Amino acid sequence: MELEANEINLPKTIGAWTRPDSAQIIDSTNIFKYMNGAGELYLSYGFNHLEVYEYTADNQKIILVELYYMKTSDDAFGLLSLDWGGEPVTFNHSPVSKASYAIAPPDSALYGKGLLRIWSDNIYARVMAEHETPDSREAVLSLGRAIVANHKNPPQPRLLNILPQTIGSHWELRNDRIGYFHSYLVLNSLYYLSHQNILNLDLSAEAVTAPYEKANIGGLKRVQFLFVKYSDFTQARQALKKFHKAYLPERKRDFVEGSMTESPYFFKIEDGWLGYRLHGPSIAFVFECPDQKSAQNILKQIQINLIKMEDNHAG
Repeated sequence: MELEANEINLPKTIGAWTRPDSAQIIDSTNIFKYMNGAGELYLSYGFNHLEVYEYTADNQKIILVELYYMKTSDDAFGLLSLDWGGEPVTFNHSPVSKASYAIAPPDSALYGKGLLRIWSDNIYARVMAEHETPDSREAVLSLGRAIVANHKNPPQPRLLNILPQTIGSHWELRNDRIGYFHSYLVLNSLYYLSHQNILNLDLSAEAVTAPYEKANIGGLKRVQFLFVKYSDFTQARQALKKFHKAYLPERKRDFVEGSMTESPYFFKIEDGWLGYRLHGPSIAFVFECPDQKSAQNILKQIQINLIKMEDNHAG
């Protein structure tokens, strides 16, 4: 019988290591007992359940396998996107669609210091050897091949298409810093805004953030871009009102909720120029710009990409 797209057939024995017959099952009711406070990270994505296997061997440290079954492929991708560090690993399965190569790194598996992290369809996996040796490395990678076998490799989240590779002749996307998420706690780990949820982020919204850089006399200049798509226009307006009140409390006169339009707004604050633009159910932000013109150019290019996305989706 063919395996279902999200079914994984782990070998009973791999090298010197052997796993038990059944997995430890973790869901939202016991995830905090399993990993203490870290459970909040997985619940901030579309978490379904976790299967845990411990491979043991005589005179060897264990190899831990964690299989996070997420509700969507996008959520599994989001977990991988939180850290693009490590050595890219290629397994014998279909690559990510070429259309997404130009956005985030195309790597769906990354290995470093005994830890293999994988995005495979709706599964995010961690395979970790407590002590890295040539034998444990080979076992970890072999388990990785088993995890991705018989799985689709869908494209990266559609929302990433909002990100141009270059803006003007100077600003270039740092695609190894792209993060896809729903939670303000995850946003703060990528780019800190506030200890409170000032953008009303939750599982009904999706967001992407990444820096853009340009070479400059004296070093690199970096700005941070953030794009949030809400469930509807009303949610976006409410979020923008809350953001403005919390982040720009001294600029209340520059914000009139009843006259809010889709025109861009720009503000000079302590760490540079901030710009934002409302577009239907979405808001685009750019932070730490060296001048207003840079902020304008970035939001203008984002608006062009957004319109293209909408046209492609309609077609």
